[in-house]
Amino acid sequence: MRILFAGTPEFAAAHLQALLDCDSHELVAVYTQPDRRAGRGKRMSISPVKALAQSAGLIVEQPLSLKDSAAQQQLASYQADILVVAAYGLLLPPAILSAPPLGCINVHASLLPSWRGAAPVERAIQAGDDVTGVTIMQMDEGLDTGDMLLKSRCVITEDETGDSLRQKLTDLGRPALISTLEKMACGKVDATVQNDAHASYAKKLDKSEARINWQASAALIDRTIRAFTSAMPCYAILEEQRIKIIGAHINTPIDALNNDTDNDTLQAGRILDVQSSAIVVQCGRGIIAITQVQLAGTKPMSIAALLNGRPTFFKPGQCFAD
Repeated sequence: MRILFAGTPEFAAAHLQALLDCDSHELVAVYTQPDRRAGRGKRMSISPVKALAQSAGLIVEQPLSLKDSAAQQQLASYQADILVVAAYGLLLPPAILSAPPLGCINVHASLLPSWRGAAPVERAIQAGDDVTGVTIMQMDEGLDTGDMLLKSRCVITEDETGDSLRQKLTDLGRPALISTLEKMACGKVDATVQNDAHASYAKKLDKSEARINWQASAALIDRTIRAFTSAMPCYAILEEQRIKIIGAHINTPIDALNNDTDNDTLQAGRILDVQSSAIVVQCGRGIIAITQVQLAGTKPMSIAALLNGRPTFFKPGQCFAD
């Protein structure tokens, strides 16, 4: 088949590589979002998909939108049999969805109809799900509402991070995509309609969510820290200093604090204990041990490393701002 590909981040680039590694089909062009300024220096940055496509000698298209007729005519001119989408980030209007004879298929990082939307990886971890996976779906005009062509599952472990889960889903998605394309080429693919009654929505991450809400439970705070990792690291404010919280766990026993007070009645955000490798903080329900942080202008470091150089940086009784 003649294939167009549309995607932007590393997750998408991995699936583009799977198509490049497969000699059964022809990649005719790649669509990705326009170059953007990023980082402290606000230098112009290209997407991982563009970098890979250029290295492979593929044509790269970067329209601001696919809603105008010129962009639609350009896409149709490639005469592709199918458009493969993976984390593209632009809306596909009806004219695009119907342009290829086999339509458009999407590699979605959840087991649909669960976690339709922009941030399925983070929302699955944050919600405490035990299982997730990848769904190859036929795209329609709805938000991840199209028929399901193939599903592949994986377990979410207790220490899962956004990065580790995204890698698992990438490893599942690559063969799932190739298998689906082979079935479609032979006309042997089976489509399953989604049950909208079981749908949930993975809304886009908002910067305000990165600030830790100490009134929440230790379990939810732990899951949020792990889920956001590289996408949008969580942070807290201590004595007007912003501190990114990179690593934490909720396994610190309350007995180890040698404190007879009912900890759940203490102020949320209060540092209960400063240990050699963690600081123990009261949450709205339960306590959490912070093991890795990042201060402004520094790289991520363990609590042990921080205290080795600055032993009084954290003190019992201090309280993170609410």
